Amino acid sequence: MLDMKLVRQNPEKIRKMLKDRMVEFDLDLLLQLDEKRRELIISTDSLRNKKNEMSIKISDAKKANKDASTLIQEMQSTSQELTKLEEVQHKIKSDYKKLAFSIPNLLHESVPIGPDGSANQEVFKWGEIPKFDFQIKGHEDLAENLGILDLERAAKTAGARFYYLKGDLVKLGFAITKFALDFLSGIPGWNLIQPPYMINRKAMEGAIILDDFDDVIYKVEEEDLFLIGTSEHAIASMYSDEILDGNILPDRYGSISPCFRKEAGAHGKDQKGIFRVHQFEKFEQFVFSKPEDSWEVQQNMLDNTKEFYQKLEIPYRVVLLSSGDMGKVSAKTFDIEAWMAEQNAYREIGSISNCLDYQARRLKIRFRDKTNEETQYVHTLNGTLVAIERTMVAIMENNQTKDGHIKIPNILQKYMGKKII
Repeated sequence: MLDMKLVRQNPEKIRKMLKDRMVEFDLDLLLQLDEKRRELIISTDSLRNKKNEMSIKISDAKKANKDASTLIQEMQSTSQELTKLEEVQHKIKSDYKKLAFSIPNLLHESVPIGPDGSANQEVFKWGEIPKFDFQIKGHEDLAENLGILDLERAAKTAGARFYYLKGDLVKLGFAITKFALDFLSGIPGWNLIQPPYMINRKAMEGAIILDDFDDVIYKVEEEDLFLIGTSEHAIASMYSDEILDGNILPDRYGSISPCFRKEAGAHGKDQKGIFRVHQFEKFEQFVFSKPEDSWEVQQNMLDNTKEFYQKLEIPYRVVLLSSGDMGKVSAKTFDIEAWMAEQNAYREIGSISNCLDYQARRLKIRFRDKTNEETQYVHTLNGTLVAIERTMVAIMENNQTKDGHIKIPNILQKYMGKKII
């Protein structure tokens, strides 16, 4: 959520952000609810104080053997008035919170303004596009021909967009994972963590705008639990309602976890194979940062991902997302897009986002450098180091041979114990 003081003092800045994001949002209603909410806080506090004062007067009257009936009637009337006012306050507070929790984040000044991906800006490109002197295959055909992927039986067992990985494809996934663990843990300051794979509603609402994710996030029936769509959701809420020691910031985490997404509405070539699926593994970077350091932290996270894919020898490009193409929680997002040979296109395999204090305000995560210093909200940043299944797609398609085999990137050969699948 945004700092409501900023929203109240500079509503035109917020209106411009909403226009640039092309998001419909009732800002006037939010401001009205905020004003009413603050008025009700004053009114209910005043009535509570009055009730407490009357309770003392009644007690004093009884101790002095005086008639307290009039005071008792007055306090009963005040209690009834307070109860009614608290009911109104609860309704206003609930409406306010729902609206305040759905307003998008501010945009960094460098974000290109545009309606969709057509306004995205390519900011970096690396690697040579592979050339083939034979008719190439898609990853699903390559893998099924090699007997290392079974989509048909997975569909029978679980439905569309699930898969069985087999043999060397299992090993390839774990090789990428082990390389990611070694890579990030080898950089000073990064800590490995394994989060819960299910979190409650309060935690999920702190990380995302939940109403926008109905067609993405899986809900556990009759339980206050959601399956995580990324480690970000679980790590972001780890320090909710806490005050951190500013001297430990930035606090950096690297996490491998399964991710679960409905992927409703996806179509076309993404329906084939393991590029867009309901269950996948991802190695995530997540950082709690001081506000003045967060842009440098974002660049460092992006540099990590760039170096990682260069070591995998996968051609890629970095794209700065436009205002209409980025998520509402982020203030600035870079996408990393790997070259997919069969599709003859760059496709998204990860993103690096700075959420400023947007998540921290929702989750009440603050820090202070000294015991007597005023607390501040941390900035939170999340970024993909590697999405395992999509990276396997790139490796299979870009490294295929004429006889239908797959060359293993040099950096992974020591983990696989072989050079070719």
